[in-house]
Amino acid sequence: MTALPEVSRRRLLGGAVAAAAVTGFPMINTGLFRAHAAATKAYSKRAVDLVKQSLVIDMLAPLKIDFRPEYYANPLSEKDAAEFRASGITGFHNAVGTGGPEAYANTLAWIAAWQGFAGRNSHVFSLVGKVEDLDRAKREGKCAVIMGVQNSEHFRKVEDVKSFYQIGQRCSQLTYNSQNLLGSGSTERVDGGITDYGAAIIKAMNDVGMLIDVSHCGDRTTLDAIDISPRPIAITHSNCRALVDHPRVKADEAIKALGAKGGVMGITGVRMFVSAKEPTAIGDMVDHIDHVVKLIGIDHVGIGSDADLNGYDDMPADQYKMLKAGYKASYAFRDKIDTDGFDHPMKTYDLVEELIRRKYSNDNITAILGGNFRRLLGATWA
Repeated sequence: MTALPEVSRRRLLGGAVAAAAVTGFPMINTGLFRAHAAATKAYSKRAVDLVKQSLVIDMLAPLKIDFRPEYYANPLSEKDAAEFRASGITGFHNAVGTGGPEAYANTLAWIAAWQGFAGRNSHVFSLVGKVEDLDRAKREGKCAVIMGVQNSEHFRKVEDVKSFYQIGQRCSQLTYNSQNLLGSGSTERVDGGITDYGAAIIKAMNDVGMLIDVSHCGDRTTLDAIDISPRPIAITHSNCRALVDHPRVKADEAIKALGAKGGVMGITGVRMFVSAKEPTAIGDMVDHIDHVVKLIGIDHVGIGSDADLNGYDDMPADQYKMLKAGYKASYAFRDKIDTDGFDHPMKTYDLVEELIRRKYSNDNITAILGGNFRRLLGATWA
């Protein structure tokens, strides 16, 4: 979901960038076990073992949702470092929406800022260029940063795809919520599908091995992209329209097409994409996982939280207001953005507890946590 507000885009060129934050929610268990010394609750030994043994990839996880330059410009705090390590997440797809006339410059600055942040904090982070970098980070106990962009307006010409790949971008969403030169976004009244230029960009992304993402694309644009791309693509962070009627989530037709082509869909915890009713809790989020599994099978679903470790609801009040103001009324924000139980650094453990409760096997839980996206990324980046 995260887009740089206009004020932040202007600041970005002078040094500010967007990123992610944290808080907590409980869930009762038997056979309880501390996942980490700093954990505020206990989890089952099975859940703890599954997170520790699995390669956990969050395919939309900005490192920090904070529009102030102080976060990325300063060293990582000991508190934040401890929370990253304790989270159990290895792969963070660090992506934000850029756009407008300064998209090229803003995206360059954003990538530079966050790659620099990861490099300066190499005791916690490592950068990802190939899929084996995720495996290495898991072995070393580090958080692997996958650089992506939630729009493709920075591709001014086809050759820009290779240029951005060469500086580290590994995933690009074709459109954000609005129309661009490639296709239509999910909140546009009319969706004309993928344009000729969009088809050329899709080819260029396949040629260099950059993952194509259609999470924010309109319905027709989503289907066109899946059809046009010879390789599988991703819906890194969206949910199922069969369960909640929202323009930013995907119809069964698109989910089936994605699965038939070998793609993977990441389920998000953004509240209005999870349920139209209150309360909206982690169980409602897992309903979307269940739905994708029933439609296209266990091999095609993963996680794309669309939030940092702490979620949105504990952002500074002025930033929170600015964030909500940056979207059309059709986004239908409610009082809270985060899903209860999926809004704190240990949220992966809570998710695993719910998957265990629903009788998912260990192998299936490992696939959901990151195995499926690891397979897709390996095939794409190869």
